[in-house]
Amino acid sequence: MDLTNFTIKEAHEGLVGKKFSAQELAGAYLDKIEKENDKIFAYLSISRDLAVSQAKLVDEAIAQGEDVPTLAGIPMAIKDNIMVDGLQCTSGSKILENYVAPYDATVIKKLKNYGAVILGKTNMDEFAMGSSTETSAYGVTRNPRDTSRVPGGSSGGSAAAVAADLCGAALGSDTGGSIRQPACFCGVVGLKPTYGAVSRYGCTAYASSLDQIGPLAKTVEDARTVFGAIRGQDPMDGTSSDFCEKQNTRTKFRIGVPKEYFIKGIDPQVETAVMRKLNEYEKQGNELVQISLPHAEYALACYYIIATSEASSNLAKFDGIRYGHSNQGGNGIGDIYLQSRGGGFGPEVRRRIMLGTYVLSAGYYDAYYVRAQKVRTLIKQDFDKAFESVDAIVAPVSPTLPFKIGENMDDPLQMYLADIFTISINLAGVPSLAVPCGKIGDLPVGLQIIGKHFDEATIFEIGKQMQE
Repeated sequence: MDLTNFTIKEAHEGLVGKKFSAQELAGAYLDKIEKENDKIFAYLSISRDLAVSQAKLVDEAIAQGEDVPTLAGIPMAIKDNIMVDGLQCTSGSKILENYVAPYDATVIKKLKNYGAVILGKTNMDEFAMGSSTETSAYGVTRNPRDTSRVPGGSSGGSAAAVAADLCGAALGSDTGGSIRQPACFCGVVGLKPTYGAVSRYGCTAYASSLDQIGPLAKTVEDARTVFGAIRGQDPMDGTSSDFCEKQNTRTKFRIGVPKEYFIKGIDPQVETAVMRKLNEYEKQGNELVQISLPHAEYALACYYIIATSEASSNLAKFDGIRYGHSNQGGNGIGDIYLQSRGGGFGPEVRRRIMLGTYVLSAGYYDAYYVRAQKVRTLIKQDFDKAFESVDAIVAPVSPTLPFKIGENMDDPLQMYLADIFTISINLAGVPSLAVPCGKIGDLPVGLQIIGKHFDEATIFEIGKQMQE
């Protein structure tokens, strides 16, 4: 029996039915990671001792006849920008190469309370800035479906680990598509929750008004299980909300299809695969309605103004003085700042810090940042208006299939365009669920189901129907 093939539900049933132990389940994953991680480099580090000790506690609880939560004993991978007490947290950057987290992120505390087993930390684009997991300072993660191609980013390590059966589920973070796009490229399920539904405390900030932690999993049901464990208000995160999941009793839905998402430039094979799935869904008794999100064309420019501005502020603390990489050469504190940041940050992070600093500088703040915030409001209003007449919106996740490793690294604009269908969701703060919808050869295609604020219940139900 291959214990690494199970969904969370199947693994839970096996554990409580005593068909195998949590230690055996964790051991199967750890052994597989040891054998196969070099092929795809999904993990940056493995926490074998922690995993074994956590699994042992679950086995003891089951042996004593206790009712254990569904996540108890489930081996999980954690993106390396999320703090796990006592483990390295590099955020994919050399500037944090030797940084060990001194506390648990709120989502990790919750997972530990549910008895989840933490296998290790996954690779990512440096400080979550990228769409391919090629900007990591520690090496490139490969797509398990085709190792010559990228797994997407920035949560590429987490998506690859789920797709390769190197974990039962994983956590990632999504600032402009960083859960959904790698989920799409690797053929797994990924949720970007409503902004504020999940605490960001303990997640290294990229763009604070856009960042959101969420799950990657093998099935929609698994993603819902993990989301149920990590959601909720947190006094350590002032932007978090007292999440009360709306009850959904419907089985048929009115789905909006935005005309702006099916445009020139999208790979015809991707468009065909998405529309085929939508047509199948319509034949099941659901209604498809063409809608318009008129300000979608401005989302990319708006996002890269706001995100880089917030990044330039958030990353100012990595200065070579307080913690992380420090170069003490040169004359005076100015040289320490320059040499530490210049040597510790990779080229993509430096590019975005410079863009953000420029946008926020005197004379340009009103012209760029303030105007982008106004456009952001218009984008949110587009979604609000659309949701007056539809239950959810469905669109492609990516305009292309997974691209070759190195294909877009010399063309930043082309790389940024990979997020063109995902970023408006972060700007509006609404939830979105990426679900596989077909294949072109061996390469997966995904669609995203976008919901109203705090209406994850509806997009989970639609996603489950589509996956089945």
